Amino acid sequence: MFENIIFTANIVAPVFLIIAVGYFAKRMKIINEVFVEVTSRLVFQISLPVFIFLEIAELDLSQVLELKQIAYIYAATIIPYLLIWFGTIPFIKNPKDKSAFVQGAFRGNYAIVGLALISNLFGGEALGKATLILAFLLPLYNVLAVIVLVVPKHQGKINFKSIFLEILLNPLILAVVFALPLSYFKLKLPEMFISTGNYLADLALPLALVGIGGSLNMENLKRASTLAFTASIIKIVILPIILTIGAYLLGYVMDDLGIMFIVFACPTAIASFVMADAMGANSKLAGNIIMLTTLGSVFTIAIGILLLKSFGLI
Repeated sequence: MFENIIFTANIVAPVFLIIAVGYFAKRMKIINEVFVEVTSRLVFQISLPVFIFLEIAELDLSQVLELKQIAYIYAATIIPYLLIWFGTIPFIKNPKDKSAFVQGAFRGNYAIVGLALISNLFGGEALGKATLILAFLLPLYNVLAVIVLVVPKHQGKINFKSIFLEILLNPLILAVVFALPLSYFKLKLPEMFISTGNYLADLALPLALVGIGGSLNMENLKRASTLAFTASIIKIVILPIILTIGAYLLGYVMDDLGIMFIVFACPTAIASFVMADAMGANSKLAGNIIMLTTLGSVFTIAIGILLLKSFGLI
């Protein structure tokens, strides 16, 4: 058991310690809001897309693409999303609160926290498969988020063309689109492009984690509402338990089960705050859910990995 605890600490601690560095650097005024905003744009528009592009371009799709696993992850995202939404109908009347609650309860920060944890947990080989899963999850997260942010406010018809273009032009999606032909036809990039890309890719996860820490506001913890705590418990406790057990019962173990647990257990994505704010939902509630799930997932992810490791499932 002690060896498993040390193993878990070595996986989880580095990720959340970098988040802590970002938080304390902001408190000590080493970095500020402008730094967090600028680095977030750098990560999401350049560094992270390059990281995803290189990971997928080097994959052998015939070896890593498992459509049954993707189908389960899709079902495990869409069904809870609908259940959470319908479950809010009797209890949350304010459409702005409903939108922020549902999005916060289903949308995980898999692109940053998830990939960083999987990299520590399984290494480079599993990271390729994990990145391919991200390629399928990103469009789904965006579509479901836009729908739940628009429909409760009864803003008329959803502009599917606008949504499609926004998703298609997302830098992370573009990285996937351009990388897939290279992977499928087994084409190799010139070494100088790979070396340059690796420098940019190496920035992605650490810089993004620092940005997450810099964006946390502990003062909001005192003012977090019952809705924020409820959505957080659903996101990092209830869903990971149910969905990971479901994956195990379907026969997934080792790398596959570990990756799927991380997918389900990640804290709420920071993008949920940005979209809630831009589309008129309760951005304060969205921010509180991000903060609570980020802090809480330090313990829930660690406990989950420890249990999976102790039972020999990963």
